[in-house]
Amino acid sequence: MKKIYLLAALFASLTFASCEDFLDKKPDDQMDEEEVFTRYNKVDGLVTKIYEDAKSANRPLVFMNHFSSAPLTDECEGSSAEGSLTNKFNDGAWNPSGMMDKSSCGQYWWSLYAKIRNTNVFLDGVKKYNTPDDILEPGNLENRIGEVYFFRAYYHYLLIRMYGEVPYLDYQVDPNGSMTFKKESYHAVVDKICADAMEAYNRVPDRNQGGKFGRVDKGACLGLIAMVRWMDATPMWNGGKFPNDTRDFKDEYTYSQARWEAARDAAKAVLDFKVSGAQRYNLYMGGGDADTFLNDNGQATNNDKVYKRLWNMFYDEASIEEEWVWFCTRDKNNYWQGDIQPPSFGGGSRQMPVQEQVDEYEYISPDGFGYPIYADRAKADGYDDENPYEGIKRDPRFYRDIAYHGSVVRNSVINTAEGSDKINASNSTTTGYFLRKLTRENYLRGNYGFVINGPAIWRLPEFIYIYAEAVNEISGPNQDIYDRINEVRARSFMAPMPTTVLSSKDLMREYIYRERRVELFYENNRLWQCRLYLEPTSDTETAKENAWESAGSDNNTRSQNYWPYPKTQHMINGMRPVEDPNGKIVVNGKHYKMERFNVEKRVFLNQHYLFPIMDDEIKRTPGLTQNPSW
Repeated sequence: MKKIYLLAALFASLTFASCEDFLDKKPDDQMDEEEVFTRYNKVDGLVTKIYEDAKSANRPLVFMNHFSSAPLTDECEGSSAEGSLTNKFNDGAWNPSGMMDKSSCGQYWWSLYAKIRNTNVFLDGVKKYNTPDDILEPGNLENRIGEVYFFRAYYHYLLIRMYGEVPYLDYQVDPNGSMTFKKESYHAVVDKICADAMEAYNRVPDRNQGGKFGRVDKGACLGLIAMVRWMDATPMWNGGKFPNDTRDFKDEYTYSQARWEAARDAAKAVLDFKVSGAQRYNLYMGGGDADTFLNDNGQATNNDKVYKRLWNMFYDEASIEEEWVWFCTRDKNNYWQGDIQPPSFGGGSRQMPVQEQVDEYEYISPDGFGYPIYADRAKADGYDDENPYEGIKRDPRFYRDIAYHGSVVRNSVINTAEGSDKINASNSTTTGYFLRKLTRENYLRGNYGFVINGPAIWRLPEFIYIYAEAVNEISGPNQDIYDRINEVRARSFMAPMPTTVLSSKDLMREYIYRERRVELFYENNRLWQCRLYLEPTSDTETAKENAWESAGSDNNTRSQNYWPYPKTQHMINGMRPVEDPNGKIVVNGKHYKMERFNVEKRVFLNQHYLFPIMDDEIKRTPGLTQNPSW
């Protein structure tokens, strides 16, 4: 596993230093600027610090203090740990002057611009002092310069993901000069990100292997371009109805098919990228793991429902090398699993899947295709909402991702009706589910240590979905995108999409959205996707919420009578076991049926589409305008 831990070793080689250490003091306490930038080994050390910055700039498992972004959406619910931070977020208790500064983990406005300054200091320095190349391995300086161009673009990508319109700083700011920065059009920033990414592409290797595995390569540059081109084409920035639109460049965001064409071409470049004539990225197929199930000390777990391939894809080096386009390893260690596992295993159930996410895992129909459980045909095919998990076969990714009432985890049956794992017991689930994705099946709290390699920043399926979606938006479905999406599903032992999607642009779009949500669950995708598509205030989802409100006299009744639930981010729901002599789920000798219930109402306001710029930043930079509705 030596190679996949390269980044961790790089980050550990320098002690954590403040941004001021890099920028405002001498680059080395014993050397002046010229002495540093005229020595390759010292310049290489500065790049190591920039890699360290990159790790802290985008931490999927620690987006908000010790929480991922999942509890901020209709993927998960967060516990009351860490000052109930995610619950405050979902209550709308965040604003430009408070709370945000306590939860950034180095990933918000002020931290990202400090990291951008680091890249500009580096690029200016190597140019000014004509830094010599590595005498031991000529060409390394060119690689290091390319890596820094990538990171400058990458940090701006993280900024536009959160804030939308931002200034693009491709020069070193004089801290004593006038702070006259202004936002730029989202499209203009995307173009500049792509330009920097191409500058990087032209300087970095096709692929890094051995001791260099994990450094920026051409594939990562192509991935960054594809990501921002996709974002640029989504409704928020391409013709969608943005509420209370006071964006500085709102007149530029009318619909253009050309943006989807750019997204299509950029994603295709990732999919087609070859190194020495061989396909660079491939779906992890797990070698000999086909049709075998996860075992724990020789004993099958979860009633032979968790395929080994699906488990290993987050830990097998082959998966990381072949499928992960960009990543930072070792995001968290074994204590993360202790935080999220059930109380019966000594855990704290910090992040719990919700019914909205569970409902997105399709079932496999007797006709051999996959359909949503809320499809008109689901009940006739055998889906029973009182026995939703094993009454009919669900997408195999469901059994890997979610622990539910009656599931077998480490040869123990999860019981959310009684005992320590009971719904609303101390440190237990409030939704009826426990998170299982990314965990180590044989981990016992305090037993041994391990690191979490995933989730990746970007994996190959994400670019398959971007390509498929772009093709569908431009010209409708075709056999090519149908086959590509089904390849991802087949890798997961999931049935293909029905052939009816080939004749319906809307149905293909629905399947792509659902496939993205299932495949990338808990991988820091949903928070951004729901906003880019303006789901919370869309006419479709608002109509669903109105229908839900009319479906009963109290929230639990409404949640039982009307689903799938609206994607307005105004509620989350769960599933609880109810004793019933005719129930088909048997746990600890008792019969149960499952029943939906409403967990909580949430707040999502117009301003929540974009994060606010902190008041202090606005005061320091009068040319900046606050984001809409803040």
